[in-house]
Amino acid sequence: MLKRTSLIACFLFSVCFLQAQQFYFRGVVKDEQGSIIPNVRIIQLSTGLLFRSGSQGTFGVVSATIVDSFLFHLEGFQSLTAAWQSDRYVEITLKRPVDLLPAFTLSSLTAGWNRQEARQWLTGNETYANLLENRFIRADAFPSTGVSLNIDRASYSNIRRFIRQRSPVPADAVRIEEMLNYFNLDYQQPDSGQVFRIHTRLTDCPWNAQNKLFFVQVNARTLNLDTLPPAHFTFLIDVSASMDMPNRLPLLQSAFRMLVNNLRDKDSVAIVTYGGVTDILLNTISGSRKDTIRQVIDSLVAGGATPGESGVKLAYSVARRHFIPGGNNRVILATDGDFNVGMKTEEELEALIAKESERGIYLTCLGVGMGNYKDSKIQSLAKRGNGNFAYLDGFQEAEKVLFKEFAQTLYSVADDAALSAQFNSDQVEEYRLIGFDNKLGALRDSTTRLQGGEIGTGQSALVLFELKMRPAFRHSDTLARIRLQYRLPNDTIVSSFYAQSLSDWQSIDRVDTAYRFAAALTWFGSLLRHSGFVPENSWEALLDLARGAISNSDAYQQEFFQLVQAADLIYHPKKNKKGRKRVASSE
Repeated sequence: MLKRTSLIACFLFSVCFLQAQQFYFRGVVKDEQGSIIPNVRIIQLSTGLLFRSGSQGTFGVVSATIVDSFLFHLEGFQSLTAAWQSDRYVEITLKRPVDLLPAFTLSSLTAGWNRQEARQWLTGNETYANLLENRFIRADAFPSTGVSLNIDRASYSNIRRFIRQRSPVPADAVRIEEMLNYFNLDYQQPDSGQVFRIHTRLTDCPWNAQNKLFFVQVNARTLNLDTLPPAHFTFLIDVSASMDMPNRLPLLQSAFRMLVNNLRDKDSVAIVTYGGVTDILLNTISGSRKDTIRQVIDSLVAGGATPGESGVKLAYSVARRHFIPGGNNRVILATDGDFNVGMKTEEELEALIAKESERGIYLTCLGVGMGNYKDSKIQSLAKRGNGNFAYLDGFQEAEKVLFKEFAQTLYSVADDAALSAQFNSDQVEEYRLIGFDNKLGALRDSTTRLQGGEIGTGQSALVLFELKMRPAFRHSDTLARIRLQYRLPNDTIVSSFYAQSLSDWQSIDRVDTAYRFAAALTWFGSLLRHSGFVPENSWEALLDLARGAISNSDAYQQEFFQLVQAADLIYHPKKNKKGRKRVASSE
């Protein structure tokens, strides 16, 4: 009997020991190029517990069994299920779907240019900005370069906000192409039957007398709003607690009320909000019911968390249900960009929005606020959504974007628009694209490509190059060949528009005023970015150029001159009293 009892005790001890024993599953997650992937979701299928890979892509999970299985998932990659024995250290490889957009897109791309050379523009720890400024490129080796065109204008109004607060502007907030977009300079209607008109101009470079400035102006045709197809707008409005400030939700309410004034009877609107809860406050109704739409807008109250994922998903589900074939289907996201519940990374939200844009639902983003305002996140979402991005720093800007420029903001003339310039190396020794700077991540990622943008009705876009000319530079010879590639809305056919530029030159003091103003605007942005191509002590010269370029009848240009004066004092606070009096009297 004693022997039998001892055997039972040994058996029970063995069972308890085995049950108490723990096994450790370790490994690393990489992509197909062998790069580590952090923050991958790892679900232990035996328990349902969620883990994540660390900053070095590694993971370690405790299990009660010697063999266990796991599901690996990260937005932008194919999910993978794997099982193995705990005594093995595994290397998990996640693959990208072949039809998925890369994690980044480029703002500009030079044909044949080795991106490894571009990465060398980053000099160790000396460069901290997310955007890497374009540098000079030899025209004989790499004659062709391309840019993505869009109607984003957010950078200028955001810069204005900083300067009005007497604060230096973060270099990353300065995107010169958006500053130029803001003013829609020297717009000229294309010829009858044409979608675009391209005009070029060669003049002096005001900050470097040895070089020239080469402007390429792209004018999109102006559409008659009454004849445009019907539109379905889904207002997606952030009503979380961070929006409870006068320059956030109340400003957006004013903005949307003005937008409603432009709605036609054949248009329709739905309103989705996200804050403490995500909800459809207004199911789709006709644009003729303006009072009802305004009442819902006026009823909005801020509070709660920021469930960005659920808000975006719900808005797009509403847009899909009320999709108008051949119409203008658009989600208008209004937020300070502080997504803190659900999807948090730009990549996750971008992948979702990119899929919807392929279905014909575009995205317009309106940014507001300060302090926690996520400029880069909202800009990335708008780009993925084949749409545009504006920053509202006050009521006047809201009126400009959503009332005065309503059609330009919300109605597209062309999609996937990209411009390329092929320089004549007999004329041009080196060229530098100004603006359209790429994110560092885009240059590091070998899968990135140039993605065209959306051009709105009546838009004038400027692409600007600084050129180092050949000593034997000849007038009236071919300087560059320009190609604009685009698609018409709701069409799959890719069209091209060609133009040829001659090297006819006009001095900076005789060139059209619009180009002098654009040069001053570019100079200003370059100083704010601390560009290495513009002398840091050239504020007085900039003010002289701007003073002679602004139009006395244009309030926005007058305001620009005042911003330059104010920024001069911010960046040079030790100006003498005489200088301060002179600036004050100019205002």
